[in-house]
Amino acid sequence: MAKEKVVLAYSGGLDTSVIVRWLQEEYDYEIIALTANVGQGDDELKGLEAKAINTGAAQIFIEDIREELVKDYIFPMIRSGAVYEGKYLLGTAIARPVIGKKLVEVAEKVGATAIAHGATGKGNDQVRFEFAVKALNPYLKIIAPWREWNLKSRTDCMNYACEHDIPIPVTAEKPYSIDRNIWHISFEGGVLEDPAREPDQDMFRLTCDPQDAPEEPETLSISWDKGTPCAVNGKKLGPVELIEELNLIAGRHGIGRVDLVENRLLGMKSRGIYETPGGTLLAFAHRELEQYTLDRETYHYKEVVALKYAELIYYGLWFTPLREALDSFISSTQETVTGTVNMKLYKGNIVVTGRESDYTLYHPDIVTFEADELFNQKDAEGFINLYGLPLTVKGMMDWKQKLHLKEVE
Repeated sequence: MAKEKVVLAYSGGLDTSVIVRWLQEEYDYEIIALTANVGQGDDELKGLEAKAINTGAAQIFIEDIREELVKDYIFPMIRSGAVYEGKYLLGTAIARPVIGKKLVEVAEKVGATAIAHGATGKGNDQVRFEFAVKALNPYLKIIAPWREWNLKSRTDCMNYACEHDIPIPVTAEKPYSIDRNIWHISFEGGVLEDPAREPDQDMFRLTCDPQDAPEEPETLSISWDKGTPCAVNGKKLGPVELIEELNLIAGRHGIGRVDLVENRLLGMKSRGIYETPGGTLLAFAHRELEQYTLDRETYHYKEVVALKYAELIYYGLWFTPLREALDSFISSTQETVTGTVNMKLYKGNIVVTGRESDYTLYHPDIVTFEADELFNQKDAEGFINLYGLPLTVKGMMDWKQKLHLKEVE
């Protein structure tokens, strides 16, 4: 009889390299490896096919999903304004649902009955992968080795790899975990688990130290069409090229570093170091353009929606009716978010230098301190009296009580 098949989310890193061999020993499955090219770089993709086959995989799919990731996941996230806990631009989290979707697609293509992943039992990624699978094909079995095997730590994994002659891209001297895609790089674990320890400067990949950035500022413009970035410095770029270009520009000015102790979904706090250079520029510019083109009540309510949207992404709830419903609201708010934002970049800082839009709600003729014919300042008196009426009533009551207390005395 033919063996059942399992599709493994395969990166070629420490965990998944060990998992291929472990799945061979513990399960009688045919192992199909899936590597999603989300922009982790050629160095990480080089030699993966041979490595996967040599460690026991029967087949490997290497799928370039960068375009889909940017267009269908990152761009909607930008339009939403989602930022988790005020700092995290959701770089790892936003890539997980599309990888989960691809796992299901490959499983259905090859006739697999299970999927496997290398996320730990303490982290968020296990939830993100598995929620995607449950939403898209709940009949697939899920295997999470970190919740099953006897290996208790990354050190155990390294020892297992050495015992089984599995090459690994991590050493005991610097055993932090790295996750990279087109949107960001994250660093966690190992020496970084001490929140009091400053990260080593040679750790960073996308950004220079702001102290070493150019002494002269650089000007930059980002153009938008209905909340979606479409051009840099007047040059139209495709989704992938646009983010790659902004990563280079922001990175050389030391923009986009974040050191965050965040609240994981499972209830514990963890420390992560993130580099999101291009994303930081996009989040900044999008916010500036929204402030210029959205009315007050819509803008303020959208800030509330952004918080919830960030939680949905972080918690792995992308494939949910609520996220789809919020997208409908967000899309309606972006109809007028079209224009250009001009900025100046200097040693880790972004300064807005100008905004342009045919849909702006800013009218100098109304807001001017000079004489104008559009605003009658006398109207403000009636507005204040009516809007402040509850305060007047409360003040009258308090005053009455004060008088009563004096009479009692």
